[in-house]
Amino acid sequence: MPVLNAIAGYAEEMKGWRRHLHAHPELAFDCHDTAAFIVERLRAIGVDEIHTGIARTGIVAILNGQGEGPTIGLRADMDALPIEETTGVAHASTVKGRAHSCGHDGHVTMLLGAAKYLAETRRFRGRVALIFQPAEEDGGGGEVMVQEGVMDRFGIGQVYGIHNAPNLPFGKFVTTPGPLMAAVDTAWVRLRGRGGHGATPHETVDPIIAAAGMVQALQSIVSRNTSAIESLVVSITQIHAGTASNIIPEEAWFCATIRSFSPQVRDLAERRFREIVQGHAAAYGVAAEIAYERGYPPTVNHPAETDFAADVAREISGVDLVDARADREMGAEDFSYMLEARPGAYLFLGTGPGAGLHHPAFDFNDEASPIGASFFARLVERAQPLS
Repeated sequence: MPVLNAIAGYAEEMKGWRRHLHAHPELAFDCHDTAAFIVERLRAIGVDEIHTGIARTGIVAILNGQGEGPTIGLRADMDALPIEETTGVAHASTVKGRAHSCGHDGHVTMLLGAAKYLAETRRFRGRVALIFQPAEEDGGGGEVMVQEGVMDRFGIGQVYGIHNAPNLPFGKFVTTPGPLMAAVDTAWVRLRGRGGHGATPHETVDPIIAAAGMVQALQSIVSRNTSAIESLVVSITQIHAGTASNIIPEEAWFCATIRSFSPQVRDLAERRFREIVQGHAAAYGVAAEIAYERGYPPTVNHPAETDFAADVAREISGVDLVDARADREMGAEDFSYMLEARPGAYLFLGTGPGAGLHHPAFDFNDEASPIGASFFARLVERAQPLS
């Protein structure tokens, strides 16, 4: 079964929704106008309940099917990125320094398209909970929605989400049971030494030398402390120090991102990070302050639900365009909190060639919206069939 005929008929309307959202990006939890636009669409679609103000600007809308049954959750994130868009398209961001460079405008559109179809047809039992979530990029809105009780409040039994994937073949679905995306932790290290003239380094305690030693040594966490069959990334992403060519500064600081899948490796990485920084600080005679923040947990798909979702994807895109045993990746997603709370699965949907995610030239491919909407709709109809 390809794209559902009714949803194919919504294509132009969906394009209009998506491009409006693209032109008006909002960040983190402050998705007030985005939420208002979604609510307006949901009312026009004819959903049965609309619940707002969850995680500040999040929404859960309920669609009732025919007869008693469970509740399935479908999630779309709706926040943008703090980035200056360079697409040059007519529907480009109208807000300086903000852009939908990750395609969350497309995710919202796909879920709205599915909602329109499901509201018209009602060929399912039980209920559908349409989850529109803020703050995926920054703030962990998925965690906040779970903490505020959406799973229990709306009786959600299983939950699903999809993310667009530029440069994956158009219409291809990719997922895997078990860990799909990594946990992400962030560390900031501030070093304090004693500054002075660059011509007399022996009279100083140089934080730059200490930082350089630490940055090199931290790479040994992956190469010497972790099994080669485990997955771990330790990347130093920022380093800052100094103001002039002839001054040894008082301070230096650097930042790292640490990505892992298993709790054991995650704990090991943090322990070794702290030991290496403190040990080198003592050796170089500097003071070190470490702020180590645990971020999103790994996104772990549930096997039965992943197999089910992949089978639905085959209906939409065909057997050759579904990879249900794909390699996991080191990116992170706060849908992980929803998968910790309920069984479900997360999938990627290929949108064809183009600029990558988080690139200023990225723009979601509108041709993919009916595919994602059809996937969501069939997921519901097959998970909670009438007969």
